[in-house]
Amino acid sequence: MLELGKKQTLKIVKMVDFGAYLAEEEDAGVQERVLLPKKQVPEGAAYGDALTVFLYKDSNDRLIATTREPMLTLHQVALLSVRQVTKIGAFLDWGLEKDLLLPYHEQTAKVKEGDQVLAALYVDKSSRLCATMKLYHYLSTRPPYSVGDQVQGRVYEISGNFGVFVAVDDKYSALIPKKEAAKEYRPGEILSLRVTEVKEDGKLNVSDRQAAYLQMEEDAENILSVIDEFAGVLPFDDKVSPEVIRREFGLSKASFKRAVGKLLKEGKIEIRDKRIFKL
Repeated sequence: MLELGKKQTLKIVKMVDFGAYLAEEEDAGVQERVLLPKKQVPEGAAYGDALTVFLYKDSNDRLIATTREPMLTLHQVALLSVRQVTKIGAFLDWGLEKDLLLPYHEQTAKVKEGDQVLAALYVDKSSRLCATMKLYHYLSTRPPYSVGDQVQGRVYEISGNFGVFVAVDDKYSALIPKKEAAKEYRPGEILSLRVTEVKEDGKLNVSDRQAAYLQMEEDAENILSVIDEFAGVLPFDDKVSPEVIRREFGLSKASFKRAVGKLLKEGKIEIRDKRIFKL
């Protein structure tokens, strides 16, 4: 069976002026066969030779073989460059003559010519190969990491319900949970992360913050700095909304309250009249 988007080893069953026809067996009979264009046929190739090829569709939507190496095959993920942006989507360089379409509805952020995007290869409803930036179902769930490990991850999608989806090493499935995602993130951003949980299904929870006991010191200094910008008095206390905390400090409410508690204990601030004073 000829499989779109995959590499297969096929045999030459017929030589023609414009190339070679390939099939699974030399005796082609009624079985499927695919054309390998003449410029792709290796020098000296003959009837019966086995060739490893990649199957995709040409500009006329016909199945075709190539001996060129694509940057990704079906359901794989790779970092690809945007060649062109058109009315139907972006076209990506994936190592073949025909560029790969990234439809607008498969983009998690607007892309432009020259950008690099992390994308997976899938077959759309019209049986054509396309790219998607929605990688959740394509990333590996067999990470080589443990809790506490430092890793690098690329943001690929942001969810208001769950948090920030990240591809660790552009390969492994990870999430910055919503409660940990305090700052503004953007798809394509590369982050230094700490593994906080390895789930039973192999997916990772990660954080771009240090362990709590280390991060608290940094957060406390950040809060003191912001209080200075307000001339020594914050116009709110630690019961302020998470939205204000995120806007002013780039912190979650839990992190803010921990750091405020530390500063209170150290006698560096006081809370009165629904305001925070630096001492």
